[in-house]
Amino acid sequence: MRKLFVKMSMSLDGFVATENGNMDWVFRSSDEKSRNWAVSLSEEAGLIIMGRKSFHQMAPYWPGAQGPFAAPMNSIQKAVFTLKGYDAASSLSEEIIQLPTAATWAGARVFSGDLTSEIQGLKQEEGKPVMAIGGADFVQSLLTTGEVDQLQLAIHPVILGSGLSIFTGVTQQLDLKLLDVKSFPGGIVVHTYQPTYA
Repeated sequence: MRKLFVKMSMSLDGFVATENGNMDWVFRSSDEKSRNWAVSLSEEAGLIIMGRKSFHQMAPYWPGAQGPFAAPMNSIQKAVFTLKGYDAASSLSEEIIQLPTAATWAGARVFSGDLTSEIQGLKQEEGKPVMAIGGADFVQSLLTTGEVDQLQLAIHPVILGSGLSIFTGVTQQLDLKLLDVKSFPGGIVVHTYQPTYA
């Protein structure tokens, strides 16, 4: 059975984005070593999963993108979770959908059923780990399923004061076992946790 890990950037006060979804602050503390770590982590995944809003934002961007993240973001298979029906290819323009790099976006699997059951099904499949990358609402829901095996939280040296949190929907105490800590020159500290579900 393959594992599910969540990879999220987070401010020191626990927010993954501002109230309006802005994440520009993530890039200010990024450095070559932290980028290399993030790319390597992404390359470990066999499937990238996200909520519909995140998919709709990312799908038009990545097929034409350059840089170290483009290769894993475009080559790894995708799945999008939504309570409504959704056509993944509808997020792509006619121009973008012609790019070879758009194939995993246009062909993303869409899941609309019970989240816990759908995640359990994905974990039963053969292959490399499943990586969840957002957004905040989707990760909140994932944490309540009891199916997250690992949290990779990249804490950035910034305080936002308010914003979107992945923990808002957690209604019961969730204990975490610290597995690893990595720090990078730009000030990012990555905490790797294993949730301990009761």
